[in-house]
Amino acid sequence: MFIETPKTVVAKSAENTFDFLNDLSNFEQLMPENIDKFEVLNENRFLFSLKGMPEIVLEKKEQFPYSKLVLGAASDKLPFTLTADITGLQENKCEVALLFSGEFNAMMAMMIKSPITNFMNTLSNNLGKI
Repeated sequence: MFIETPKTVVAKSAENTFDFLNDLSNFEQLMPENIDKFEVLNENRFLFSLKGMPEIVLEKKEQFPYSKLVLGAASDKLPFTLTADITGLQENKCEVALLFSGEFNAMMAMMIKSPITNFMNTLSNNLGKI
């Protein structure tokens, strides 16, 4: 399953946006209002849960300074990645596309596609407000 958000314009340089996302504690600002729990476990991992959903632990998988940050599920039960693709536009302006990629059976994909799409769009919209 692959989900891509529309590109969001961020009023920060690509470097500042990358640094913001690379500091995992900042993800709390991007989370939806129905966040139930958010905790930074270490500099490379954080966990969160939305009301009525299980806890998810994300960890840094790859970093390409100022252009891409890849987070992935720490558990093998639901293997997926969340990628932020950052493109500099001007000195204090960039675009960010969020990409979700995961391998799920058809039934699971059908159940989670809508909530994940909504979650990704919320992250993207909130990123545009930083």
